[in-house]
Amino acid sequence: MSEPRFPDVMLLAAGLGTRLRPLTDSVPKPLVPVLGVPLIERIMANARAEGAKRFVANAHYRADQLLAHFGGLLKVSREDDLLGTGGGIKRALPMLHSDPIFVMNTDAFWPEGQDQPLGRMIGRFEAEDEAVVLLCVHPRRATGFDRSHDFCLDPMGRITRDYGAPVIYGGVALLGKSWFADAADGAFSLNDIFEAALEREALFGVALDADWYHVGDPQALAETERLLAR
Repeated sequence: MSEPRFPDVMLLAAGLGTRLRPLTDSVPKPLVPVLGVPLIERIMANARAEGAKRFVANAHYRADQLLAHFGGLLKVSREDDLLGTGGGIKRALPMLHSDPIFVMNTDAFWPEGQDQPLGRMIGRFEAEDEAVVLLCVHPRRATGFDRSHDFCLDPMGRITRDYGAPVIYGGVALLGKSWFADAADGAFSLNDIFEAALEREALFGVALDADWYHVGDPQALAETERLLAR
């Protein structure tokens, strides 16, 4: 019997990266280097370490640079108008062959080899009906995050608004395509689906057992490089 296929990965790479200016005046945020390695390459390395083989990215700002960087080795869904995180995924669904799919932000990563949380996310997804599974980060292990937390993770692995350990959304989600079936075409946020899953008690989390770096502005980039270079 063959091994089950690892879910396809949707890389969210269309944003303008305004908070990272002036670095993003000339390059799209996913190609901003961290110690010489572009952000998007670090995120893809996290996924490849656990078996990911197929990647799709959306692109808008300086999309030609993203296409040139990968030289045709990455499927790209180009957006003439920004569609938001949710709308961008829905537009790219025909390019994503698996169900469920992973969705990964391209501005946050963990050091390769410190943890392999995606397999645990798959296990949690398979154990629940119609689940959305998010990667969660304990604030004490986060760099480049300026809020106290996003939500809470209870002892049973359910995400709640106010019960359990405070956690940050780590920029990785695993969900089925059916969550996009009723969404209108056009721009919308993936957070809308997270909220719907939370209301249906179908939102679950897996905690990352690693340091986590969110590169959202030049200060966070400098601190991330300082910590990684130690």
